[in-house]
Amino acid sequence: MTHAVLEAGASKMTGSCGMSGVTIVWVIEYEQMLLSRYTIAQHPSRARLDRSVYLLLSRIDGEGPMSIGELSAAFQLDASTLQRQTTGAVQAGLLERVLDPAGGLARKLALTPLGRERLAESKDQSVDALMRILADWSTTDVNTLAELLRRFNVSIEEYRDAHAGA
Repeated sequence: MTHAVLEAGASKMTGSCGMSGVTIVWVIEYEQMLLSRYTIAQHPSRARLDRSVYLLLSRIDGEGPMSIGELSAAFQLDASTLQRQTTGAVQAGLLERVLDPAGGLARKLALTPLGRERLAESKDQSVDALMRILADWSTTDVNTLAELLRRFNVSIEEYRDAHAGA
């Protein structure tokens, strides 16, 4: 579905050029799907990491060493799924198992120097692409987009946390 088709369908649903609250949510769903697809369909390169590995490395980079249980809670994924993902990242030399820095018994996962390097390369590549994509946007529009995306992600996390296990 193209943006033109979506807009035509939205006009038919509301009977006018304006959009109802329900219709605008359909537009948001469509745009979010496209954003997800574009993010997932990244152009392959040496720097580009698999999406699941990128998410793991980014979370550990931001929070410090994490156990499988902590990652499971953070991503709300089954521990066995995370075990498979982290095993692959360990085998690739991107993560390593370390003793808990706080003295706990569980082993934690930390970025290796190679993991840190590959994450930085991948982030740099993404930031460079975003800078090119947003080059003709005003600073105000870029700031508004950043704030709205941040709010959207916070709302998603709050919704997810409120409905965990439901």
